[in-house]
Amino acid sequence: MQERQRAGRFAIRIYNGIMANLTLVYGMRLLPADEIVRVGDAPVDLKNGNQAQVTMHVLEGSREQIEAQLRLSLDAFFDFYPEI
Repeated sequence: MQERQRAGRFAIRIYNGIMANLTLVYGMRLLPADEIVRVGDAPVDLKNGNQAQVTMHVLEGSREQIEAQLRLSLDAFFDFYPEI
């Protein structure tokens, strides 16, 4: 639920029925599962001088499990923006 509230702060802009260009910001890195201590949000600096945060996600398992989880996560992410 916290993700949905955070996502709701940034409305997707639509001008005259045409959606503004979007940018999907993400990062990936494979590391040994037992080496990770903490994962924090990543800062994004905006042209207007504000800063946004990108919530980092951790997926663990075999390659196949990670790929399946990533697909589900991506589908769920776009469910936050039904207007897209």
